[in-house]
Amino acid sequence: MSHMMNSMYKLLAFMAMAITLAFAQTAHAGTAAEIDAAVQDALKRFSTEVKGGPEFLNSAKGMLVFPKVYKGGFIVGVEGGEGALLVGGQTADYYRTAAASWGLQAGAQAKTVIVAFMTDEALQKFRNSSGWKAGVDGSVAMVDVGAGAALDTKTIKDPVVGFVFGQKGLMANLTLEGSKYEKFSPQK
Repeated sequence: MSHMMNSMYKLLAFMAMAITLAFAQTAHAGTAAEIDAAVQDALKRFSTEVKGGPEFLNSAKGMLVFPKVYKGGFIVGVEGGEGALLVGGQTADYYRTAAASWGLQAGAQAKTVIVAFMTDEALQKFRNSSGWKAGVDGSVAMVDVGAGAALDTKTIKDPVVGFVFGQKGLMANLTLEGSKYEKFSPQK
């Protein structure tokens, strides 16, 4: 009997996650102009809050920027958001991100995520995928810049680098592993 109950709980949790992700993707749907404006605001914040930020962004071949990734849930946590891939400083495509996690997690929160592609090869691999998953299709090295430290493009050798911001600045000890990124077309 417990095996059957366990299977039912897993099915219910999966259904709750699927419904929540579908809701999150439609509830926060922004227009192209809204996403572009939010992306520019996120990049300005990165450039002012992180020493060496502007130089680092200029050295990236492309940047995937999610101004607000919302996370919420209780037992099954889901997160999702919309953003844009910038190449040469211009929006190339729009993307959605989604991830799920298990365990007790009350409340909702928002964070800003920037994924920088430092090589042309890493950028092309991402752009050619139909649904890129961090940790499966490519690893994302998370960068934690300590207080007073600056980003140095000479010491960062990883092809894909990630940053996560909260309300109080750059967040440490986080991972993007398991996050999925898919292209979409927002309303004009």
